[in-house]
Amino acid sequence: MKIAFCCTDTRAEPWLEGLSEALPQADIQVWQPAAPQADCAVVWAPPQQFIDEQPGLRALFNIGAGVDGLLKLRLPPGMAVVRLEDAGMSVQMAEYVCHALIRHFREFDAYEQSARQARWSFRKPHERNGFPVGVMGLGVLGERVARAVAQFDFPVNGWSRSARTLEGVRTFSGQEGLRDFLAASRVLVNLLPLTTETENILNRQTLGLLQPGGYLINVARGAHLVDDDLLALLDSGHLAGATLDVFRTEPLPPEHPFWRHPKITVTPHTSARTLRSESIAQIAGKIARLARGEAVSGLVDVARGY
Repeated sequence: MKIAFCCTDTRAEPWLEGLSEALPQADIQVWQPAAPQADCAVVWAPPQQFIDEQPGLRALFNIGAGVDGLLKLRLPPGMAVVRLEDAGMSVQMAEYVCHALIRHFREFDAYEQSARQARWSFRKPHERNGFPVGVMGLGVLGERVARAVAQFDFPVNGWSRSARTLEGVRTFSGQEGLRDFLAASRVLVNLLPLTTETENILNRQTLGLLQPGGYLINVARGAHLVDDDLLALLDSGHLAGATLDVFRTEPLPPEHPFWRHPKITVTPHTSARTLRSESIAQIAGKIARLARGEAVSGLVDVARGY
């Protein structure tokens, strides 16, 4: 089997070494323009030229969970797109969200400010029942996050496009359930895939439905959020704050107001990093199954966008 490696801004050598060890019979090469046709490809943000020059690919194996960048390309009919399923990312995402949630709930920012001023001060504890957490998107990552949050005894709501049931989580689904989901939540965690339907879904109208003193944690994609709407809701006092890990332009430009807003915490798209060894093992296993003619999990519905 011939495998092309085409991953933008990714050091190829460790991936090639790991994939070659896991698939010793495969011919694995870094893609160059005019390269021979490959059977499948391991990719991250490949250029359109790669797709155009490799029309016979059976499958694209993405080294990240989000495939929105791939789906913007013109893909030949029948070319399968396969995403990573977890590969060590769900536990990182659960850590990140729980940290952001508890930091806000326990008001650790205020305690840090007091410490910098050498002031010994206490703040009145909040009731967990007053901080229902809504998780948008109940895929592999969203489900893990919802279960982790529930372990800290917060009420947890979950919303997905199609109906889901999840123990310990009050679930909502579809467009008809979105309004009730938002109104039932004070902290909103966005883990949706980015599609034409979900772009700009975090806007003045939807975020305005959160309970007063709402808090946003966005760990999905920057294009889900209308930046100016968030700023307006923070300045009006309807939202108490936000933790943002993803942005429309990355790196976030130095002049962007998110950097300086006192109610916003910014992190550099680090909520769930690709773990190379686990990703290689998963991708290699799927390539081997594909070569044997077996079904492969993680197939993306290109029409739906995830």
